[in-house]
Amino acid sequence: QVQLVESGGGLVQAGGSLRLSCAASGAIFNINTMGWYRQAPGKQRELVAVFTSGSSTNYADSVKGRFTISRANAKNTVYLQMNSLKPEDTAVYYCNAVAMGWVNYWGQGTQVTVSS
Repeated sequence: QVQLVESGGGLVQAGGSLRLSCAASGAIFNINTMGWYRQAPGKQRELVAVFTSGSSTNYADSVKGRFTISRANAKNTVYLQMNSLKPEDTAVYYCNAVAMGWVNYWGQGTQVTVSS
């Protein structure tokens, strides 16, 4: 089992910045990739930024150039630096880990609200 705990959400004005953190614990040796997803009210959960194989990353087109995913301590902690935030970035942000056997783990989510 892998446990994921997010932090760092909040309310920010348009153009501002936030940094999300996700700490993984438990069977982290089984984790293959980690990343961030988000879900806005009435919409499906969507990919924001993820690590793919090795250190490669993949970003949603809507956040390219504004958001940066990074990590520390190998598979233990991932971050999402969000700059130039827009009202349309408002959503619950979820940390995701994919473990061996393509098992998905999710954090509890952290609310990000961007006011115009």
